[in-house]
Amino acid sequence: MGWWPFGRKNNGRTPVNDPLLKDNRILISELRDACELNFDNPEEARRQIRRMQVEWNDAAREGVLSDTNRSGLDARAFRLLTCEDSEWMIWLDNLDFWKPGWRPEADDED
Repeated sequence: MGWWPFGRKNNGRTPVNDPLLKDNRILISELRDACELNFDNPEEARRQIRRMQVEWNDAAREGVLSDTNRSGLDARAFRLLTCEDSEWMIWLDNLDFWKPGWRPEADDED
């Protein structure tokens, strides 16, 4: 008797907080949340971004994160890590920057 109308079906799925199932939108959202929580303390946000980069590289090495998604995350992290504190809020307020599929402009590359 396994029928219960009020329970959640598992369907063999694991919760979204499982790093194996995080998609690019969730990873971008986590990056944005870390930055916005520390909008007034860019150095703390940069510390968290560096920690996230290690996690992304580990996930890419294990084949969990595609190279395309990792490169998009790394491009965002690069902008946030190398910008001046005066530019910090400009990047945080740029809605296109946080959209999946964002690519740096050609003149933005160093």
